[in-house]
Amino acid sequence: MTDMDLLRGFRDRLRLQFWAFARVPLALVGLPLIPLQLVPYPLVLVTIGVPLLIGTNALTRRYMDVHRTWAGRALGEAIPRPYRVPTGGPIAKVRAIATDPATWRELAWLPVNAVLSVVLGALPLMFWSGGLLGFAAPALWVFGAEDLDFSGIGPDTPFGYALAPILGGLYLVVAWRLTPWATRVHARATRWALAPSARSTLSSRVQELAESRADTVDAQAAELRRIERDLHDGAQARLVALGMSLGMAEDLLSRDPEAARALLTEARESSTLALSELRDLVRGIHPPVLADRGLDGAVRALGLALPLPVEVDVELAGRPQAPVESAVYFAVAETLANVAKHSGATSAWVRIRHADDRLSVMVGDDGRGGAEVVPGGGLRGTERRLAAFDGALGLASPVGGPTIVTLELPCVLSSVKTSSSSGTA
Repeated sequence: MTDMDLLRGFRDRLRLQFWAFARVPLALVGLPLIPLQLVPYPLVLVTIGVPLLIGTNALTRRYMDVHRTWAGRALGEAIPRPYRVPTGGPIAKVRAIATDPATWRELAWLPVNAVLSVVLGALPLMFWSGGLLGFAAPALWVFGAEDLDFSGIGPDTPFGYALAPILGGLYLVVAWRLTPWATRVHARATRWALAPSARSTLSSRVQELAESRADTVDAQAAELRRIERDLHDGAQARLVALGMSLGMAEDLLSRDPEAARALLTEARESSTLALSELRDLVRGIHPPVLADRGLDGAVRALGLALPLPVEVDVELAGRPQAPVESAVYFAVAETLANVAKHSGATSAWVRIRHADDRLSVMVGDDGRGGAEVVPGGGLRGTERRLAAFDGALGLASPVGGPTIVTLELPCVLSSVKTSSSSGTA
């Protein structure tokens, strides 16, 4: 261990001790939240308690968020919020707050947290102070503090001038080890109290899956209606016209060959248009380029169709499952379409990677930014499409740009054949 490592470790211990002290007043400040949270409940009967309860509950939860953030940083992991999402009006929100187990668990945690903050903050400080005093004691004795007693060692104790620094050094070693331990203990206790319980996590997961399944069913129904409408208004109408033209041509063939020939020409054109529309319809369901060339080639083809340069960078050690591949393709297609129509960008890029059984896609542009996920919008549709595969959509789009859309979903590649390419489409 180098001197720099020791210095860095000492600095980290001082920082941990500082935060141990800071947690003491922070914990004590939280104690008044107990009556503030409880008083509005009987006042709910006279209406004024409703806004009071909602307000004090929001304040308490923000306070708990501070502790979750600190504990998460100390443990190196994010601690999610355990709250149920309230829906409806004020009365429904009050009911959700009162019946949420997290509300009462956090109220019980406030006094426990105060005790833990004081004990786990003061314990390391005692050893730090004792260690420093052990090194300072001989000098203090020399300058007249003969009544100073350090852990039973005084100026008249045999070898006291040597024993005091030795014992002080032992205290510092204990403090060195105790400080991060106390921090971890407090952080783990905070996580245990403020993180979602296994039951609430399972309940939230079931709710998410139910909503995802409902969204998927709705999306599939909408897609079926679109296909039915396109067939009815497009290919079906042209095929009906084709049949009528052929029937008329059959009647005119012996009496007016020229008119019959014109009808046959019209029928051939109708069949060509119907075939083209059927191909477009099939391409909208599962593009042939996706089946033939995989995600890399299909995304590159999307970039070529845009009126701006698109840099495509793909590194995949195989192909995703067909449903996942199709979902990602259409998600990228929708995102690039939004870039072309709304962003005002001069260039865009697509980056696709696979690691830890997750497929990650990033689509960015240098446009004006300000994009949002709104109900009924294209990004909302993409979010619903990914949710069917337990995927997620992330959006970073500050005003002025750039815009970066992140798509992530669990995925296992079907082969070990390496596919890596990059370039501008």
